Amino acid sequence: MYCDMTTEGGGWTVIQNRIDGSTDFYRTWKEYQEGFGNSSHNYWIGNDVIHLLTKNINQVLRVELQRFSGGKGYAEYSTFIVGDEQSKYKLTVAGYKGTIGDRLNYHNGMKFSTPDQDNDISDVSSCAQQFHGAWWYYDCYESNLNGKYMGPNVNNAMSMNWHWASAGESLKTSRMMIRFT
Repeated sequence: MYCDMTTEGGGWTVIQNRIDGSTDFYRTWKEYQEGFGNSSHNYWIGNDVIHLLTKNINQVLRVELQRFSGGKGYAEYSTFIVGDEQSKYKLTVAGYKGTIGDRLNYHNGMKFSTPDQDNDISDVSSCAQQFHGAWWYYDCYESNLNGKYMGPNVNNAMSMNWHWASAGESLKTSRMMIRFT
């Protein structure tokens, strides 16, 4: 487990970190359930751990993003809860503030989907398969931080992205972290 002790007073537990394309995030339900990667590099802490950290104590979620052009921004949610496996790790978010737009609210109340477990509401396809990454897809997304790492000057809906400057703009880095309030 990796903690950030400097950002906005510290005390953050990093639940997702992406700094390059060396780790593939196109993974199974079980891998997202248990977690994978190296916490200081490319990493998903695991849905079971996220649920345990958010089930009884109110947690703030902070999302930090960097574009290949150098621009940086953040989103914070004063409420962040992830349900248990029986609920398919249902997402609850509220209380947005930040500089990159409220792109998780679209996914509020949704179940987690992976390429091998389709829990979105799309009638057309599995969003996790179509957009190359696991997420709390609705029909399909406004953010997809577990999408494919594609590099600079790429505008592709399968990329790791957040509808910030333009839909599908590939991001350089992504970090999601939580702390109790």
